[in-house]
Amino acid sequence: MRVTALMCAFLLAVPTWAHHSFAAEFDIKKPVKLEGTVTKMEWINPHAWIHIDVKGPDGKITSWMVEGGTPNILLRRGFTKQSLEKGTVVIVEGYQAKNGENRANGSNITFADGKRLFLGGSNPNEQPQ
Repeated sequence: MRVTALMCAFLLAVPTWAHHSFAAEFDIKKPVKLEGTVTKMEWINPHAWIHIDVKGPDGKITSWMVEGGTPNILLRRGFTKQSLEKGTVVIVEGYQAKNGENRANGSNITFADGKRLFLGGSNPNEQPQ
């Protein structure tokens, strides 16, 4: 009985290890505004990920991963699985990873038609628009 209780406690704690705070990974002093094309959308917990290719002024393509809120939060904010299909052009605002990698915590996303949605990320400065 004691072993079962310990195993249950361990298994319930594992998901919390994978989760992180904004300040642990992202830098509030490194805002980014990325205009690019969606290459992939991962509807996974605890954070959805948007993969976009961004063309720099020199024409070079750089791939970025943008963290959003949970899939449930995104769906409640107006996203659908069709909102971010491969090839969709978007502008994403957020904050870059502390380690300088091409990863960001997303704040807002703006579509080509001007529609703007809150990404539900964990950064402390953003509120739903």
